[in-house]
Amino acid sequence: MEPSAPTIPEPLPAPPVSRTLDIGGRPDRDPRGQWPGQPPRESGQRPRESFFKRRIAPVGAAIVALLTKIKALLLLLGNFKLLVTAGSMLVSVAAYATIWGFSFALGFVILLLVHEMGHVVALRREGIPASAPMFIPFLGAVISARSLGDNAAAEARVGLAGPILGTIGSAACLAVGLVTGHDFWRALAYTGFLLNLFNLLPVVPLDGGRAMAAMAPWMWFAGFAGMIVLAILFPNPIILLIILFAAFETYRRWKLRRAGGAQQEAYYKVAPRDRLLVGAVYLSLVVLLVIGMDATHLAATLA
Repeated sequence: MEPSAPTIPEPLPAPPVSRTLDIGGRPDRDPRGQWPGQPPRESGQRPRESFFKRRIAPVGAAIVALLTKIKALLLLLGNFKLLVTAGSMLVSVAAYATIWGFSFALGFVILLLVHEMGHVVALRREGIPASAPMFIPFLGAVISARSLGDNAAAEARVGLAGPILGTIGSAACLAVGLVTGHDFWRALAYTGFLLNLFNLLPVVPLDGGRAMAAMAPWMWFAGFAGMIVLAILFPNPIILLIILFAAFETYRRWKLRRAGGAQQEAYYKVAPRDRLLVGAVYLSLVVLLVIGMDATHLAATLA
């Protein structure tokens, strides 16, 4: 059965044009959209658009689209630091995996992150904005900030916060190892304890050197001598690179300190109570880390 064609209704006659005024005193339009007395438009003729619609509206739309793109770009830049941290972590994991395998490399990089987050938290508690950590394969990780505090006591707090949180992270690995009996966790804990103990060497720019700024800056030279001994006993390019950084930083800071001035004097003026507290935390960390290394030491065996 063929569908029947729809019937088209006859057009109704146009209603008469109203000549009345609305409440605002404006004459009503007729159904064709024309004002009374306006000459009739030809059938099919479109009304002419206003200047606003023809010129201003497209420009406004373009500006809105541009602002939307700028907002998206700003959101992307806001996440750029996070992308740098995540990307540098992945690169470091891949680099360490060539030596230790993926699982241990991942655990080691996480321990580095925990250590660095201690510095970030301490800096922000001092009211100093700090960047997210950036990882450098075989050299650890770094954060950037405009300063380490208003005085040597604040610098010591920032410096010791990394080993404090890092020690807690390593102790957590030890706890997991004791519960599971898996030597993987003990080995990871041992590496974390060693890493944090190394960072407590009393030489700038290591964390121990930051603590010495509040306790006894002359210890920088003792720490530098200790680094040279390590380089002789365990020669490797990483220790040599740290020695170069330490030599430059020690010379720069000691020269500034010897130059004196009100600013330097105020910076290194530490209350005896703060100096005692920094020393107690420093020595306690050294003792705990040595004990932790002894508890997690695994004798090497031949396969």
